[in-house]
Amino acid sequence: MPTHLIQLRRGNNRRVAIVEEPGLRLIGGAVSIYELAHLAVEKQLKLDDTARQHATGEVLEYDAIYAGRSEWRILPAIDHPLEPARCLVSGTGLTHLGSARGRQAMHATSSEPLTDSMKMFGWGVEGGRPRNGEIGTSPEWFYKSNGTSLRAHGEPLEIPPFALDGGEEAELAGIYLISDAGIPYRIGMATGNEFSDHRFEKTNYLYLASSKLRSCAIGPELVLDPDFSSVTARIAVERDERTLWSRTFDSGEAHMCHSLQNIEHHHFKFPAHRRPGDVHVHFFGTDCLSYSDGICLQEGDVMQMAFDGFGRPLRNPLHIDRTPQELIRVRML
Repeated sequence: MPTHLIQLRRGNNRRVAIVEEPGLRLIGGAVSIYELAHLAVEKQLKLDDTARQHATGEVLEYDAIYAGRSEWRILPAIDHPLEPARCLVSGTGLTHLGSARGRQAMHATSSEPLTDSMKMFGWGVEGGRPRNGEIGTSPEWFYKSNGTSLRAHGEPLEIPPFALDGGEEAELAGIYLISDAGIPYRIGMATGNEFSDHRFEKTNYLYLASSKLRSCAIGPELVLDPDFSSVTARIAVERDERTLWSRTFDSGEAHMCHSLQNIEHHHFKFPAHRRPGDVHVHFFGTDCLSYSDGICLQEGDVMQMAFDGFGRPLRNPLHIDRTPQELIRVRML
């Protein structure tokens, strides 16, 4: 079974732990997954082996931490502990074989039966899975934010005053470290909630990038070298401690029009995305939205997403910032 890592904090004290249900075995020698991954690259070891070499005899109770009943708090499954802005959060859309259906329904008109989204999806179906050693069609790519917008399990995701809406996007995310030699390393994957303003996107498909609300969540666990061939996702929205909506869908390469290798190539082909010491969180897309079923999230709703084999579910409450929107004025120096 793949190793699962988790990042914790108690006050100013940070630790990394190996998930050993129902406990968390603390690791010594590194206080962040970022630091542990750098150590693995430096020693030319697998991250799994590096983590286990540094495992201690100290074990914490996972249930209490997961439920928020402990002094320990869960951190996002990766971060840049010294410079959060050196964590690039991005994503790839129209990757899943069923993902274009919702986009087509959202933007189609009687005068344009085939939207640009469907055209781009078709390009992915035709050329998104090139033969080994070849370069395929570029997928749709979007910038999300930097590491300051990453939220952990249990932390709220916020609809800002200028947004029309906010809704969950259950996705797996690839977690990457750029080595000192400028080589991108995939250190694992994590459950993610990419979180977007679908109502704003619906007004025009060119608003796709703008609809990406900056806050998003990953975790609670980072899975090292997971099986990404076929993964079942289970999503739910809870309101007043009752399930309001739930769905399942299949993710992983078997259900995508773009291969993982093709997605990674087109992300890291840019030299600026291979800057030594940087961290990357890249969302791989989804095939299911509560918005498509007419769900409008409300204050306090809890978004839960779980992917088989990726540890405990990621749960985040929704918060709506109702402060009046203000004009941002730029000053001249």
